[in-house]
Parts: sequence; structure tokens; C-alpha cells
Amino acid sequence: MALIKSISGIRGTIGGRAGDGLSPLDIVKFTSAYATYIRRTTSKASNVIVVGRDARLSGRMVLNLVVGTLTGMGFDVVNIGLATTPTTELAVVGEQACGGIIITASHNPKQWNALKLLNEQGEFLTDEQGKEVLRIAQAEDFDYADVDHLGREQKNYTYLRRHIEQVLALPLVDVEAIRQANFTVAVDAVNSVGGVAIPKLLEALGVKQIEKLYCDPTGNFGHTPEPIPENLTGISEFMRQGKADVGFVVDPDVDRLAIVMENGEFFVEEYTLVAVADYVLSHTPGATVSNLSSSRALRDVTERHGCTYTAAAVGEVNVTTEMRRTGAVIGGEGNGGVIYPELHYGRDALVGVALFLTLLAKSGKTVSKLKATYPQYSIAKTKLELRPEMDVDAILKAVEQHYAGERVTTIDGVKIDFDDSWVHLRKSNTEPIIRIYSEAHTMEKASQLGEKVKQIVLSLC
Repeated sequence: MALIKSISGIRGTIGGRAGDGLSPLDIVKFTSAYATYIRRTTSKASNVIVVGRDARLSGRMVLNLVVGTLTGMGFDVVNIGLATTPTTELAVVGEQACGGIIITASHNPKQWNALKLLNEQGEFLTDEQGKEVLRIAQAEDFDYADVDHLGREQKNYTYLRRHIEQVLALPLVDVEAIRQANFTVAVDAVNSVGGVAIPKLLEALGVKQIEKLYCDPTGNFGHTPEPIPENLTGISEFMRQGKADVGFVVDPDVDRLAIVMENGEFFVEEYTLVAVADYVLSHTPGATVSNLSSSRALRDVTERHGCTYTAAAVGEVNVTTEMRRTGAVIGGEGNGGVIYPELHYGRDALVGVALFLTLLAKSGKTVSKLKATYPQYSIAKTKLELRPEMDVDAILKAVEQHYAGERVTTIDGVKIDFDDSWVHLRKSNTEPIIRIYSEAHTMEKASQLGEKVKQIVLSLC
């Protein structure tokens, strides 16, 4: 069993003793702490908190506890039911709410669930805000409403439709071009809420042929839910049979988008953002942002358009903060997370699908030929197991000094940029390891670089 507390929310496995997993007692405590924080800090007068959930088996149980706790704290709840993470973010704005809670453990397996916490802008809490929620929970510094001031629950299941309407209204989404392209599109939604959201979006975009794989939102995931190649053999084989022009894969809460090419090969999650950014920049030049562990291909494409790229620390809230600072027109993370501020500051697979299909329709290319137009990189991942006596901060400082002659970034661990490659080392927030990401023009070179740096780190320990 596991319970992980971080600035982005509370996640854990269902079952077991309180404090060992995400038990009902833990759900009530952390929801109470969040409600207390919102009560003390919100500028809104609405007294409303929005709650949505993915299709996990534990989702309804967690939802009932969250709604009951929020009303017990005196808040009115707008329950939007089965909803994607970006839909919930938009609903917070639509309701002019004080905040929102998304009940989802994202790409984690089915035994996990989580409370992801939003501010009144429908965006994730900052580091400082998240730490204050954790402090309130630790101190159990909250009071419940008396019987005359209990909140009420209202159900509003219209927000997916509204979300889709807002996507279609984006100036760079060309519904007519997509309709005329007459695409056949395959969808793997791992039997979560994306199985409803993505087909409805495609229908609205004029796609007539939709092939559904794992689109029944039962929460019984058809495969390990993280949308990475080793988990997606089913749709890969389906595409190899020539049954569709493009395949889209989303995680259980639909904020990450992976693409499968017409030949069954993977477009690679990193290139979801690269392709969408290329399209956006061709029409609206401006700055771009991704995190330090994302592909250099975004930088290359951005500079090809005569624009400026900036890297942020890992984490969606860090990326959106940097996007605001630089006025970025597009940004996101290399895990398939597209953030398009024209609609909202949140990773949104629905936006990614609409913009990518528009690009594909206008290009007249197959997906594989489109991929060939972008700078080709590969990212390798390895890790260094930490012994109890190891001082992580001292290790990272030693690495920084070792590579003092290179371009070094230390806003999140240590990243070393070489002329045609890079390596990024950062401490895990959940395991006693240092994660090592490396990128080069081939997987072989990326792996060699990661192993070389790992050996150097060991020699410095």
C-alpha cells in the first residue's frame, strides 16, 4: 500500500489501514484541508467547488466521500460526473468556482486513485499553496459547518459538451478541412472517460470512421494505462493492418495524448507537442515552453519559426508559470501534454487531437511522412539507486561542478546541454533514486550518454 503527498495532490492505493493508502479517512482529511485552504484564500464569492472523476473502479466511492466532506465544510458542490481533467479545469472557470478537485490517479494502475487540487483559475496549486494544504492536513486545522450552513450538491453533466464546443471554436481548428480529409481514426482510451470524450470530439470534428479500442468507461483498464509503447501493442497491431489513418491514445484522465502512425509505429509522445507547436507557430508566431526533460525537437522547431524557446522545471504548474512569464503561445510536457493558452492553461488531449488532425489534413501527408519532417531525437531513461548514506544534494552539486565547462541548468536537479545531446538528473519525489534522462539523435547514443553519466555519478559518490 502507498500514500504519496505532493503539491499536485494526494494519491495512493485503495484499501488497507489509514495512512498506508488512500483510505476513506485520508480522503476526508485531505479534502477538509483543501476546503479550509480555499475558504481562507479565495477571492470568489460563489462558495462553489467543482468535482469531476475519471472512470476508475474506486471513483464513485471517492467521489461520494469528497462531495460529502465539501458539503460538510459548508461548500456547495457542482458534481460534473465522469469528466476529463481538462474538462474539470474548464468547469471551474465556467462555474466561477472557488476551486476544483479531480478524482484521478492519471496513468497509475487501477488500484490507485488521487485527489488533484485546483485553484479558482482551474489550474493546479503552486508549490507554496500545496505545502499549506499539507500543513493544514497534518495539523487537522479545520472546522466543519453547523447544520444550518451545510453545503448542497448540484449535478451538471453538460461540461464535456461545452468543452468540445470550445475546442471547435478555436480559430486554428479547421473542422471543414478535417471533414474533407475523410480520416479513419482509431482510439484507445483504456476503458476510462476518454472512451466517451474522444469519440464525441471526433464526431464533432466530422470524422465518420472511428475505430474504438478499450472505449467502454468501466474502469477495468484494458492494459497498463500509461500511454507508452510497451503498453500499446493492441492499437499498434491494429494500425499495422492498415485499418486507420491515425491512432490516438489517451491516459485515464485524458490530459496526455500519444499518437500511433498508419504503419503501426509510434509517433512518440514527445512529438505530440512538437507537431502541434509547429502548426500553431506557423499561424501565430511566439514563444514556446516545455520542461527540462522534454525533447530538444521543440526548441529546434521553435527556432525554425524564428521564435524563442524556454525550458521550465518539471511539473505542469512550473511549465504554465513559465508560459505566462514569456507569453508563450504553446507549451507543454514531453509526455504528450499539450497546453494551449488560447483555451486554458492545462494539459488537454482534446485540444491536441483537434490541432493535430487539422495539421494532418492541411499537410496532405501520412502521419509517418509528417513525423519525418521534424528533427529526429531519442530519449533514454535510467536511474541510480540511492543508498541511505548518500547525500543527493551533494551528489548533484558534484555533477554540476564536474560539468562546469558545459551549459548547465540547475532549476530542477542538474541538466547538462552538449552540442548535439543532453542529460538531466533529478531526484525522484516518490522513490530513493536519481532519475537520469538523456537525449541524442539515436537511441543508442542516448543510452550510452546516460550510462556514461551514471558511471561518473557513481565515481563522485
